[in-house]
Amino acid sequence: MTRIHSKLDSLASRVVDSNESREEDDLADDDAIFAELEAEIENIHDSVVRDQGLQLLRLQMQGAKDMQENAHGRYMEITNEKEAIRISASESRCVIHFYHTNFRRCEIMDKHLAQLAPKYFATRFIRVFVENVPWLVEKLAIQVLPCLMCFVDGVSKDRLIGFEELGNNDVFETAVLELRLANSGVLQKSRSPLESGLTYNISSSNTRNLRTSGGQTNQDDDEFDL
Repeated sequence: MTRIHSKLDSLASRVVDSNESREEDDLADDDAIFAELEAEIENIHDSVVRDQGLQLLRLQMQGAKDMQENAHGRYMEITNEKEAIRISASESRCVIHFYHTNFRRCEIMDKHLAQLAPKYFATRFIRVFVENVPWLVEKLAIQVLPCLMCFVDGVSKDRLIGFEELGNNDVFETAVLELRLANSGVLQKSRSPLESGLTYNISSSNTRNLRTSGGQTNQDDDEFDL
């Protein structure tokens, strides 16, 4: 069964791939692996183990497809505020990056989150442009960018503001961010990815007045107060 579990993990990871589009050959390979796994399980003499194996295979493959349809394993942008709220409330684990296009550190955060999303299938990773989600910005009191909000079972559990907890340096390893998010409980890595009072209305003048945490007014500085 160890070899079957190994193949099952590989197949599940392929189905919940971070690429949005896949070649027909890749999909055919998935079908072939699934058929091979099903045949191997069918040959198990112990009927109880065989039935459990087949049930697990089918459940995991259905779970993989469901997760793929719900964009698990991908880091993506949500432009509709109601959809962002729905995701934060409905997903068991969710990380939301509040960003602005003018802020360099938001781009750096994007690169690290894009690496983490395929690794933690059970967590939904999204980003939202602050101008698109004024109600959320006010409700969550988002004042400094970049800001990560961590939700577990629809409840806000933690937030990461700027890079201070990541070494306060633009050059840091993704593993540092990974550990920080893991400490908040928003990341869950199992053996198999399937077993488990501010209104922000920016204008050009407002953008010029966004401040760094040190009070400066440089648009391309490190961290910015809204």
